[in-house]
Amino acid sequence: MWLGGRWRGLGVGLALLAAGCADTRYLLGSVSGHLQLMQAARPVDQWLADDSTPPPLKQRLLLAQRIRQFAVTELHLPDNASYHRYAQLQRRAAVWNVVAAPPFSLTLHQWCFPVAGCVGYRGYFDEQAAQLEAATLRTAGLEVHVYPVPAYSTLGWMNWAGGDPLLSTFIRYPEGELARMIFHELAHQVLYVKNDTAFNESFATAVERLGGARWLQEEAGAAARQEYAVFDARRKSFRALTRATRRQLSHIYAQNSALAPENSAQAAMKIVAFAAFQQAYAQLKQDWGGYAAYDAWAAGANNASFGAQAAYDDWVDAFETLFARQQGHWPAFFGAVNALAELPQAERTLRLQALQTVATAGAP
Repeated sequence: MWLGGRWRGLGVGLALLAAGCADTRYLLGSVSGHLQLMQAARPVDQWLADDSTPPPLKQRLLLAQRIRQFAVTELHLPDNASYHRYAQLQRRAAVWNVVAAPPFSLTLHQWCFPVAGCVGYRGYFDEQAAQLEAATLRTAGLEVHVYPVPAYSTLGWMNWAGGDPLLSTFIRYPEGELARMIFHELAHQVLYVKNDTAFNESFATAVERLGGARWLQEEAGAAARQEYAVFDARRKSFRALTRATRRQLSHIYAQNSALAPENSAQAAMKIVAFAAFQQAYAQLKQDWGGYAAYDAWAAGANNASFGAQAAYDDWVDAFETLFARQQGHWPAFFGAVNALAELPQAERTLRLQALQTVATAGAP
């Protein structure tokens, strides 16, 4: 898990929808892994009635059900079967995502599915299978990042079979994070735009941020708000650092786009940028008193990890500006987002850029 944004696993969910996928082994593995997860899930009411369920888990499940109801009544997110069941997994992640990018670009390698379109990551229920895919991509000359994912979405397509369940991989998150996780995944069921990962993920991230802030303000206790304030301040600092590094890398790669990939000047600038990131991160960690939650991500930072981060980050401010323009009215906001989704991608991007400019300027 990357605590800066908790990357999710739509790559697996999309594979489940990809009838006719050429990679039969991957499709069968995805279907098998999902079925095993679904079979492990039981209704929350059963867990609560079971005397063998530990009391702390019962408390978290009750909290999750309160959050789920809040999502429906206050945020107008889908009221369906998702997140009314719970599965105790015997592993640290729901899936493992693989992302890859060229040595001098933040543009992610794409995996495409006949029905669902193309995405910049691919999810595996088995960590070893993810690492084998990563090794193949490295052999092809790409920079690769493999990371654990606490949850993935089937976009509401599996609600007839019980929906996406709560999982042991995230049920014990701090209250604010648990709320944001549920809001994010439900947002994917509001809409999904084929071939536009940044739009989908930035929209869901905006929903989780806006909804999470409202939950904390209206429903959480003082202790939960204080705990989350410390957590979120660290996350914002780290995201600001990674965003600045991503801009720097994009500038380096764009500036040298006409040059051969092995250009020594470009390679030297890249080395300097990554060294500066590591130095700045070390200072952040010192300021945090040694807080080490981002160590693994920082140690393995490369073009693939920075490129994947962009999908969750690039248009969030634009969506929050759009929300403000709807006076915080959730149905109107979802309607405005759906209107954007119906535009051709080039026009949609221009609209988002305009909203982003407004957000940067601080205008209403």
